[in-house]
Amino acid sequence: MKNLKKISLILILIITFIKIEAQTNKIDVSKSKINWVGKKITGQHEGTVKLKDGYIIFKNNKVVGGNFTSDMKSLTNTDQTGKSKIKLEGHLRSDEFFGVDEYNTSNLVFKSIGDKGNNVYAVTADLTIKGVTNPVKFDFIVKGNTATAALKIDRTKYDIKYGSGSYFDDLGDKTIYDEFELNIDLVF
Repeated sequence: MKNLKKISLILILIITFIKIEAQTNKIDVSKSKINWVGKKITGQHEGTVKLKDGYIIFKNNKVVGGNFTSDMKSLTNTDQTGKSKIKLEGHLRSDEFFGVDEYNTSNLVFKSIGDKGNNVYAVTADLTIKGVTNPVKFDFIVKGNTATAALKIDRTKYDIKYGSGSYFDDLGDKTIYDEFELNIDLVF
């Protein structure tokens, strides 16, 4: 019985120490945003995707982890209006692009983090889109209770090949570039 009390006390101290060492900050999804930019030979389109949930883990005031889920059904186009907007949003949500009926979320999970100083972190993360996971690298910048990141994603690595000059010949001015940009602003 005496040993059981000692073990219990030690476990309580360890759990308390771990809780003090690591702090998980939940993302405020109502204040955070993801902006996307997709480019083609004749121009570009822009829009947003909402975060569904997410968190950043700190240890000794340094980022040591993160996990973010976006709601792909919230994908919108912001540079067009009317029928053009509706048509593009429908196409982006279709199976030719993000297939949001089947894949209604995408996920980003931090795997390794290097401290570059001044609250800038070199992050390698696993990004899952349409059930396909690939590593991505980007800088993650923390200022107070906010963080930002800019990512360039090669959509063809996620089986999104529609209009890609890398896969189809003779597309001419209908070619859509393989990379799209994500600009992420987080509040926690």
